[in-house]
Amino acid sequence: MLPGDRAWQTTDLSPSQVHRLVTQTPERLSLHILAALCDIFACTPADLVVIDAEVIPEAKAANADRTVVDMAKVGRPRRARVRPDD
Repeated sequence: MLPGDRAWQTTDLSPSQVHRLVTQTPERLSLHILAALCDIFACTPADLVVIDAEVIPEAKAANADRTVVDMAKVGRPRRARVRPDD
């Protein structure tokens, strides 16, 4: 059955959702709508979704130039006591 055959009526998509999907590029897509589209086109999500991943270089740590203290080796800091002035 082709999308023009009103196959969407057998799913949970409203006419306005179908119109937006056909006339606009969606910014996001819920799993509910993805499942309905897969049902309409008799396909899997892998058939509909194109993954275009890019490798992002590892960011330099903010404290890369600073000395990092390993608290497990140094020990736990002592709690300060605040006493009232006499």
